[in-house]
Amino acid sequence: MGRLSIEGVARRADVAKTSIYRHFSSVEDLLLDALADAMPVEQVSVHGNALRSDLLRSLEQLVGWLGGPHAPAVAAILAERRRRPDLVEALYARVFETHGSRFTRTVMEHYAVRGDVDPRLITPVVADLGEALVLKHQLDTGELPAPNELAAIVDEAILPALGHPRSLEKGPPT
Repeated sequence: MGRLSIEGVARRADVAKTSIYRHFSSVEDLLLDALADAMPVEQVSVHGNALRSDLLRSLEQLVGWLGGPHAPAVAAILAERRRRPDLVEALYARVFETHGSRFTRTVMEHYAVRGDVDPRLITPVVADLGEALVLKHQLDTGELPAPNELAAIVDEAILPALGHPRSLEKGPPT
């Protein structure tokens, strides 16, 4: 993984590299564990009756995570897809899938269990809508979406895809 090494981590943590090897078999193992610990998990509102707000909050988590220090490490792993498919597969298995796989999927599935969303509508494409549009915005503009842009993603794409009418609210919930 580029310049990342067990020796470098040990030096920076001021511990013996044998201490690290006791817990991690490789630098990739250490990195994946650190990414899994840092990956946010979507949460639904306490009462579970605020689909729009919960979807917005999960996209805000995504934007916060993309703007944080872990996203470049994930991007570096994903860039290795052809050379290191095993590492990319491990990233998905150990980090993404253990945290709900998509930032809005946990919310969607919660509301499907409640009967507020038809579970047949939560297709792989619909589960990817929020993330895809956030990443598309970032690619197009070089910036992460602002709250009003996240609200548009929820109101104009995700809610209609889940069979809910477009929200008449403007911007993020207050």
